[in-house]
Amino acid sequence: MQIFKKKKALINCLSILKQENKQVGFVPTMGALHKGHLSLLEESAKNNSISVVTIFVNPTQFNKPEDLEKYPKTLENDLALLKNAKCDIVFIPSVEEIYADSVLSKSYTFDGIEHQMEGKFRDGHFDGVATIVQAFFEIIKPNRAYFGEKDYQQLQVVKKLAEKENLSVAVIGCPIFRENDGLAMSSRNTRLSKDQRKASPLIYQILKKASTLINTKEIADIYSIVKDEFKKNNLLELEYFTIADEKNLQEVSTIQIGKKYRAFIAVNAGSVRLIDNIFLPVKK
Repeated sequence: MQIFKKKKALINCLSILKQENKQVGFVPTMGALHKGHLSLLEESAKNNSISVVTIFVNPTQFNKPEDLEKYPKTLENDLALLKNAKCDIVFIPSVEEIYADSVLSKSYTFDGIEHQMEGKFRDGHFDGVATIVQAFFEIIKPNRAYFGEKDYQQLQVVKKLAEKENLSVAVIGCPIFRENDGLAMSSRNTRLSKDQRKASPLIYQILKKASTLINTKEIADIYSIVKDEFKKNNLLELEYFTIADEKNLQEVSTIQIGKKYRAFIAVNAGSVRLIDNIFLPVKK
C-alpha cells in the first residue's frame, strides 16, 4: 500500500499506472473508517486494477466550526484497516495542499437537488462537497468512484457534478452498511453516549415503519406518526423527516404510480447529527 501526501507525486504515480491501462477506482473518505467505508473499497477492488482511498476532513463542507473540530480523527487505525483490506493507494493531503491559500468553496447549481433536505439545514454544504470531490476527480482521474447511499442526496449531487462538469467518471452508489441493530454506520456514531447509542436504532425502525405504511396511509399521516414517535424519546430530536421523489429529491404530498420515492431523516442526539434514508416500495 502506497501513501501519498502530495498531489504531484500521486499524479505521477497514477500516470504511470494508467499508461499500463490500469483501471482506477476511487473511494473518498474523511477518515474514522468503519465497515461501511471498507465495503466501498471492496466494491472498487472487484471492478478496478487499482483502488485509491482519500482521507481528508474537508473544512468547506462543515457549516458548524465545532462539528469540524469534533470530527473523529483515527489515522493510525484507518491506515491499518486499509492495509488489511488490500488498498493500493492512500492519499492524505493537508488542507494547504488542496486549497492553497484560499479555503473557500466554488459555487454550483445542481438543478435544485442541492436545496432540498440537507441543503435547507446546512447552508453551503453541497458547494463544499462538490468543490472537494471535483478537486479529487481532477487529481486522481478515476474510472469509477464509489459513494455510500447513506448520504443519498450527496450521491445525487456528485452524479450531477460529473454530468455538468463533463467529468469522465462513473459515479456508483453502494448500499447502506448497518450495525446489527439497524443503525447506519457513520464515523459520527463513535461520539454517541452509551444511552444515545442505545436509543439510536429508533431511526431505522421509523424508516422501516414508513416503508410499510406508504401503501396504506396518507403521507401527511405518516409525517404525524413519525413526529409522535420522536416526541416519546428525549434522547433523539427529529430535525426533519421527508418523503421525496427519488429523482429530483423534491418533497411530495401524494404518491404517483410509476415514480420512485425515498424517505429521508435527520436526527440530533445531543451534538451528534445522524442521517439515514430508505427506499419506499410503492405498490402498483
